[in-house]
This record gives sequence, C-alpha cells and structure tokens, in this order.
Amino acid sequence: MRRLLALVCSLMLALPGAFAQDDNEYPAFNGIAVAQAPEAGLGVCLGADAAETMACAQAKCMEESGLGTEDCGVNLWCWPHGWVADVFMQHEEGPHWHSFICNANTREELDLLVEAKCSADYLMECAAVRYWDMGGNEIAAAE
Repeated sequence: MRRLLALVCSLMLALPGAFAQDDNEYPAFNGIAVAQAPEAGLGVCLGADAAETMACAQAKCMEESGLGTEDCGVNLWCWPHGWVADVFMQHEEGPHWHSFICNANTREELDLLVEAKCSADYLMECAAVRYWDMGGNEIAAAE
C-alpha cells in the first residue's frame, strides 16, 4: 500500500512539469486578471502567478483611468483561463461596464455563454468586444 501511495504522489508531483513543456501548444495553467474603475478604466493581464497578474491588471487600469488602486479594483482572477470573452454591457439607464466570461472549452461554447449573458431585459447594449483563445492570444470580436 505504501508503494502505491508513493507512486501516486510521485506521479502527481511530475504532472505540472509535463504540462509546462515548451512545445506545449497552450501556456501551462495561464490565468487572466481584470481590474476595473467604474466607467473610467480597464486593465487585463494574462499570467501564471495570481498576485503578479492581478498587479499588472491594476497597473494597466490605473494607467488608462488616471485613478488609484482604490478605484481600480481587481474583480476577476480566472485560472486556468480557457476561452475568454470581454463583454461590453450597458444598462438601459446609462451605466456601462465590462463583464468577463472565462474558462469556456471552445469558441462556440463561449459564444453561447455571451448570448445568454446578453439576454437580460435591462440591457440597451451588450456584445463581446474581444476574445482570448486557449493560448492567450487576443482576438477581435469581428473575427
């Protein structure tokens, strides 16, 4: 029994290295972080380390908005990110924001999730404005 347990533990320790190989099509367990200042700025970064990636997103938000950390709050960390959509949403009373959907397995699945999110009656505008594929490549919504 001890040998079996040792073997299982050894395999579990070896698995992360197998996923991190350079020839892997997708980055090993990449995450996405988003920071937003309401109606003022948005920062998005991808990376494997949560703290670093969130700090990057917050810095980009502050650069875009001119506001500080208290206004540019990190409101998403998704790991692994899978397929991701940045969805622009505007309430019928005027306020607007970005909502992110992450960890979809395919672009088709992501499109269905965006469609469902945009079906709310109170929205006057709602659409995906950009995507990221499993490899972290940004894709314009028109593609």
